Amino acid sequence: MPLTVLQVGFTLAPIGPDAVGGAEQVLTMLDAGLRRAGVRSLALGGERPVESITPRLRSRLLSRHRRAMESILRQERVDIVHMHGLDCRDYLPEADIPTLVTLHLPLEWYPEDLFQTKRSNLYFTCVSESQARRATRIPQALPVVANGVDADLFCSRPKKRDFALALGRICPEKGFHHALSAAQTADVPLLLAGDVFPYPAHREYFHREIVPRLDSRRRFIGPVGSLRKRSLLSRACCVLIPSLAPETSSLVAMEALACGTPVIAFASGALPEIIEDRKTGFLVSSEQEMARALRKVSELDPEDCRQAARDRFSADAMVRGYLALYERMLARSFAFQEVRDSFVTR
Repeated sequence: MPLTVLQVGFTLAPIGPDAVGGAEQVLTMLDAGLRRAGVRSLALGGERPVESITPRLRSRLLSRHRRAMESILRQERVDIVHMHGLDCRDYLPEADIPTLVTLHLPLEWYPEDLFQTKRSNLYFTCVSESQARRATRIPQALPVVANGVDADLFCSRPKKRDFALALGRICPEKGFHHALSAAQTADVPLLLAGDVFPYPAHREYFHREIVPRLDSRRRFIGPVGSLRKRSLLSRACCVLIPSLAPETSSLVAMEALACGTPVIAFASGALPEIIEDRKTGFLVSSEQEMARALRKVSELDPEDCRQAARDRFSADAMVRGYLALYERMLARSFAFQEVRDSFVTR
């Protein structure tokens, strides 16, 4: 029988081609790539609440998510459980199944006791070298598997327009108010696309920091599906990533480069691993530097961006990387079982 992998996403985020979060997009790509490689991949995503996310609602959805995962494990023969959610500690499988946690987010965002488990079959992997350098306290860490994108989906070459684009989940740590202010200073049109999840802090940020900065040339267009996202990325003169968090990776940056669109970003976390300063974009440290870089993006060659994406951010390479980790985990599990069985039979 083929290898069977159960991928489990974050409780409060759907998966699929129009997924918003980076972890959910990676899960969706990996699911498709594993299937192409002959692996039996099962994927469990979360659900986006339409009402305000209170502790009570979150607890109810978390219980539902856990029950769904346990039901799959009872009904299916699963060789590997691969967890992608920030809240995975709350529903780690109890069964003796090798389990991999991809740490998509900054390490300090995870509960400390996730890394204090004594389970011999629980493994962790990071998505960038900069993240891995900070992960010295992580037990049973496996090699890094960098995120990738399917460059073939972003190969169209429409005429570039004069607008900049910012894209992602609208929340304080993404810093999109800096992008709006920089675009206004540079007098460059900006489209801000993304979803405002019903967390009170996210809604407050949107109304306090985003809405006052909008005008006829700086517009918020809400969430966009995969087709419109590709169109916007292909036509934009550049993409702005003003993140205030130590980014572990950036699918938006990779997708932009695959479209031949340079990226202007704060030099946060793994972004310097993705953007080659003054070749495929600009790494900046303030709104003022971002505004100055906006005036210079025409100096960059779109083909350099496309070539970097083809050479460095392959979805196929990501799938191969995870298959190698699964193989390593299963080999260790088999060796452990052999040792355990030898003691049982003595």
